[in-house]
Amino acid sequence: MTIEFPSPTIPAANRAEVFTRYLDHFRETLLAKTAALPEAELRSSRLPSGWTPLELVKHLRHVERRWIEWGFEGREIPDPWADHRDDRWHVTGAETLAGLTAELRAQGVHTTAAIAGNDLDAVGAPGPRWSGADPATLERVCFHLVQEYARHVGHLDIVAELAGAPTGE
Repeated sequence: MTIEFPSPTIPAANRAEVFTRYLDHFRETLLAKTAALPEAELRSSRLPSGWTPLELVKHLRHVERRWIEWGFEGREIPDPWADHRDDRWHVTGAETLAGLTAELRAQGVHTTAAIAGNDLDAVGAPGPRWSGADPATLERVCFHLVQEYARHVGHLDIVAELAGAPTGE
């Protein structure tokens, strides 16, 4: 499934819709690019940093979870850094693209509901996500998530190009 790029010329009802469109677009673009990679590429790395496409999918799911649930909503998350082990991204041998895709999409549903159900000027709940700083507004969290996705989808383009898979939007 791919979602058309949310061009600034396409009207949106409000700023929240703009954010959810971009997040949906980048999330589905990431998943389409990952799904287009040969199976052998999913668990291997072509880059000196060593991350794999499966690790990237898991990482972005946890990024959304940390910023929306643990941060903005102030929910207790048993292991907010479950995508990390030994100071790097991590997946287990049992984790699959299908499973990680389902988790990322479910997280996206939660993120969309949180954005739609709150004012973008609302300030996040105090909690450990903020490391002692004042909580950010939902709008700032959304900006952060959009840049995180845009940056990582670009990283994945490099890996896709090296693997001979489709690149670009």
